[in-house]
Amino acid sequence: MSSTGQPSPPLGRIVRGTGPGLLLAHGAGGGIDANFGPILASLAAHHTVVGPDYPGTGRTPRAEAPLALDALADALVATAVEENVDTFAIAGYSLGSPIAVRAATRHPDRVTGLVLTAGFAHPNPRFLLAARLWRDLLRSGDLERLAAFISLIGLSAPALDAIGQDDLDTALKATTTTIPSGTIEHLDLLIDHVDIREDLAAVTVPTLVISTTLDQLVTPYHHRQLADTIPGAKYAELSTGHLPFVERPEEWAALLLDFLGNASL
Repeated sequence: MSSTGQPSPPLGRIVRGTGPGLLLAHGAGGGIDANFGPILASLAAHHTVVGPDYPGTGRTPRAEAPLALDALADALVATAVEENVDTFAIAGYSLGSPIAVRAATRHPDRVTGLVLTAGFAHPNPRFLLAARLWRDLLRSGDLERLAAFISLIGLSAPALDAIGQDDLDTALKATTTTIPSGTIEHLDLLIDHVDIREDLAAVTVPTLVISTTLDQLVTPYHHRQLADTIPGAKYAELSTGHLPFVERPEEWAALLLDFLGNASL
């Protein structure tokens, strides 16, 4: 981020659909295409969807300085406004959840609702253990072991158990070639700077927390913390690991759209 608090360079984005605004906030080491691609058409059938890529992912070049939570939240909001979407709900996935909450508390005049999937307020020691190992493997350049680790901790046991060896080998090879260049900065932000626990009680918009109940990275402990602390938050469960867009994309989209529709967001 630059000294002015704005991302350098600006965030690239996807804009799709018509209707009420919906801003997407993706996960660490992900991207809009990777994390929301399988459900983007469903969302855009009902909403004007704005999907910014964080620095170092998708359409956005890598940042030249460390990422800051406030500046990244502001940048996401600015991206929607630049697309003439002045008010919007935010769907945050994984790291996108604390970014979405911070955006809601910093821009209450623009954010109309939140859907937080596989989210967290602050990484606890168990989560930090996994995130630091992820970062260490990435720094070491051992992409094969990194792909294996991401698969083990990202997918649920039932999903992995159902994969044949050839398909698993193919998926692992694909993972080694699709790791975004900005993943290190995303993990640095997650490990060292994400703590929105004081923000939660200040959230005033309708909120749905979706718990990925078989999640071995961001465990349901974190999802419950969000649901129990955000005033009036609704809670739903999805029987997946940390990657609902891989395991149950249709069910994930249905939960999102049902809440957004019922809340008139």
